Amino acid sequence: MSENIQETRERTPEEQAAYDDLIRRINHTLNKLRPYIQADGGDVHFEGYEDGVVTVSMSGACAGCMAINTTLSDGIEALLIDEVPEVKSVKLMQADPFANYYF
Repeated sequence: MSENIQETRERTPEEQAAYDDLIRRINHTLNKLRPYIQADGGDVHFEGYEDGVVTVSMSGACAGCMAINTTLSDGIEALLIDEVPEVKSVKLMQADPFANYYF
C-alpha cells in the first residue's frame, strides 16, 4: 500500500524574500482598511496566506455582524485583489465558539 505524502520544501532565500514582501503588502493593505472597520467597533486580523487565498479573522462588532459577507467581499477582498495581484480571494477564519468558555 502506497501512501501519498507531500514533501515540504524550504524556501530559497529569494523565495522567502518574495513571500515576506507579499505578506508585508497584504498587511499594509489591511492596515489601510483597519481605521474604517475600527470606527464601527470591529477589527480585521491577518491569519495567513496560501495559494492566492488570504485568511482573515474579525473581532469586536464585526465578529457577529450580519454584514460580514459584504465587508469581506466588497471591502477587504476587493481592495486586496486590487492592490496585491497575487491575492485571488479572501476567506474568513471561523471563530471558535467555545474560546471564552472554560471546562
